[in-house]
Amino acid sequence: MIKVSGLSKTFKDGVQAVRGVDMTVRAGEIVGFLGPNGAGKTTTMRMLTTLLRPTAGTATLAGHDLLADPRGVRRRIGYVAQSGGLSPATPVGTDLLLQAMLYGLSRPQAHERVAELLGLLELGGLETRMGVTLSGGQRRRFDIAFALVHQPVLLFLDEPTTGLDPQSRANLWDHIRALRAEHGVSVFLTTHYLDEADALCDRLLIIDHGRIVAEGTPDELKAGGTLDDAFLSITGRSLREGSPA
Repeated sequence: MIKVSGLSKTFKDGVQAVRGVDMTVRAGEIVGFLGPNGAGKTTTMRMLTTLLRPTAGTATLAGHDLLADPRGVRRRIGYVAQSGGLSPATPVGTDLLLQAMLYGLSRPQAHERVAELLGLLELGGLETRMGVTLSGGQRRRFDIAFALVHQPVLLFLDEPTTGLDPQSRANLWDHIRALRAEHGVSVFLTTHYLDEADALCDRLLIIDHGRIVAEGTPDELKAGGTLDDAFLSITGRSLREGSPA
């Protein structure tokens, strides 16, 4: 689903944000991408979602070459940014309908797809609400609905549960699991929460200073002490102390 080799990004000021990342994500996987602020997580994700051009390296996503066919990549992926994308003063259902039509669906098809997503993400009855009136958990589920409107096979989530209360986080985890289990969507997500990575992800990739420093299943990394060592350096806390607040 994702195959990356030597992916790098150096900005005009000389900052090397990403330094030769190699990674693979298989179809149907949920993969967590972890690391401290400034490690290169969001820069990597922005490159893979065609929002930022790499300085070097190659990548193939869902069968499409990142550099040669960015439009093909965009047709096959969905992306939820940290900040979300809801308009605060527009009914969220209207925004979602417009998004569907921008992807080429006819008005009847768009209405059908919006209704499907509202049911899938338990958002029925909220479509007439303005974005500013929604709770944090509702906003994040609408953000995911926007990313799924064109039925992508690969979903990117950049810190999807930051700022949510524990109940809303757990609810969103269930929806992410269902996307994979019931709809075959592969998921690549960044997070700072160790419990989230452990609960959701089949594999973890840990990045620091622009390089992948560890990878494996949560159990493998915990058993070998790699995850604890990595997060001690990243957060100043041990896994034995629990996730950062």
